[in-house]
Amino acid sequence: MECGEGVKWITHYSSNHNILLVGEGDFSFAACLARAFGRATNMVATSLDSQAELDRKHPTAAANLVTLKDMGCTIIHEVDVSNMSEHSRLKHKLFDRIVFNFPHAGFLFREHDDYQIQLHQNVVRSFLLSARKMLRVVGEVHVTHKTAYPFSKWNIKELGEEVGLRFIGEARFYIYEYPGYHNKRGGNDCSRSNDSFPVGECSTFKFEI
Repeated sequence: MECGEGVKWITHYSSNHNILLVGEGDFSFAACLARAFGRATNMVATSLDSQAELDRKHPTAAANLVTLKDMGCTIIHEVDVSNMSEHSRLKHKLFDRIVFNFPHAGFLFREHDDYQIQLHQNVVRSFLLSARKMLRVVGEVHVTHKTAYPFSKWNIKELGEEVGLRFIGEARFYIYEYPGYHNKRGGNDCSRSNDSFPVGECSTFKFEI
């Protein structure tokens, strides 16, 4: 990984990084990075949804997918973050940056409910454990997450350390730094799944091996 002339950056990410993006909603974050780099051949962008589910939940995804494919991004649907290191198209790959923005376990209980928080923690923990197996020695895993109550009770830093990752820093996340990125609510209610939600105070938590 070089930092020479012609390398383009957007916040923590460069055109020289091999980047894995997981849990993409309408793929607008991936498209934002691709536009910043002028290409996307260094990126793999994934979603839990199938293509058909994505079309129903996120009608805004179609234009972003066209942009990404035209710029050389690898798109993979039906990727579960808990076992992504065993996915047939990912199992032999290593990355400089592995990114999960606003992980969520679904809308079963209220966000402050202890059981709901445990469900969220399980998603993040399993992601971090799988990501650890896919990270280059000098690479970083990033989790962007709200930091106000009750989201602060997820204890992202501790979850990373629990699976053997080293916490290396927390950077405030400002959505305006990612032009064209629209965070999505998700979930199975297609009438609301493509809605954005207020991010409020949030941070990108960074880990390394």
